[in-house]
Amino acid sequence: MSGAHADGGWKIWKKAFFIAAIPVIVLGHVNAFVLTDHPARPEFREYEHLRIRTKKFPWGDGNHSFFHNPQANALPEGYETEEEAHH
Repeated sequence: MSGAHADGGWKIWKKAFFIAAIPVIVLGHVNAFVLTDHPARPEFREYEHLRIRTKKFPWGDGNHSFFHNPQANALPEGYETEEEAHH
């Protein structure tokens, strides 16, 4: 049986997955989504070198990026919405 694995080798990896990997994944999600403090968005400043549009985007009105978030992403004219207070 050259090159063959031990018959119970997969059991060790299965235990390692349930004992180590799943708790790490759960703790990572808790850290990322539950324990976050929402930072205030930066004040809009109209700098010439930021938000340059040399060509319109090929979707929508051509001014919004594909993954545009009106609360977080500013357009060349400024934010679309007022900043909301987070709890």
